[in-house]
Amino acid sequence: MRIIGIDPGTGILGFGVIDVTKDNKVRMVTGGVITTPAHTPLDERLEEIFDGLTDIIAETKPEIMSIEKLFFSQNVTTAISVAQARGVAMLTGRRAKLPIAEYTPQQIKQTLTGYGKADKKQMQEMVRIHLGLKDIPRPDDAADALAAAITHSMMTRAL
Repeated sequence: MRIIGIDPGTGILGFGVIDVTKDNKVRMVTGGVITTPAHTPLDERLEEIFDGLTDIIAETKPEIMSIEKLFFSQNVTTAISVAQARGVAMLTGRRAKLPIAEYTPQQIKQTLTGYGKADKKQMQEMVRIHLGLKDIPRPDDAADALAAAITHSMMTRAL
């Protein structure tokens, strides 16, 4: 199974694609970010996200999208723009006929580390270990997207 993980954001949207083998091993196919310039109108930024993600899906041919749910407790303005980027990512996945799985940050942390309040360094190290990588994937947004993909592989294994 091939899974694309998404860490939503307007300025930086992380993506990570993994393959899951029949014996439930995971390996990284690719990972990175789609960046949009600050001070660019939001509609243009969302279009860049759509176009970039459409190309990534066409190139990597995932079977499912795993995307992080939003959790914001303070900055409402940021939450709204990130929610819009998340919506565009989900629409892009649906247009590609991908089923979409959603996980909260706490679910992702719990699944990868066993602790729902794990810090960023713990998460990055667990992504590195799960994927058998020499180094932690960079940038952070790509590692977070890979964590979402790994979470889905582990959650479906548990079913």
